[in-house]
Amino acid sequence: MALQIDSHFNEKAKKWDIVLYGEVDVLTAPDLRATLNTNFSKNEEDMLLHLDHLNYIDSTGLGVMIGAYTRMQEKGKKLTLLNPRENIEKLLCITSLDKIFL
Repeated sequence: MALQIDSHFNEKAKKWDIVLYGEVDVLTAPDLRATLNTNFSKNEEDMLLHLDHLNYIDSTGLGVMIGAYTRMQEKGKKLTLLNPRENIEKLLCITSLDKIFL
């Protein structure tokens, strides 16, 4: 399954809202990286990644999120993952990434 990304800047909240649909894997992770980098370059504000519709993420996708988190943290900004499905939440817990993202 492909990855679809719906991204917009919420002026009222001063945060990026990014909704992910499908799967983030070795083939689609570059698309996610490009979106996160482009958005943050346009407006260096916090990002909310809505994972309600994300079915799968592999280590490549997690690496993209960790990289974005690190770059944003250097600027005093935050990357937050919202509403991960059970399988993704389990992966975040196993890797202890739930402590930084959730």
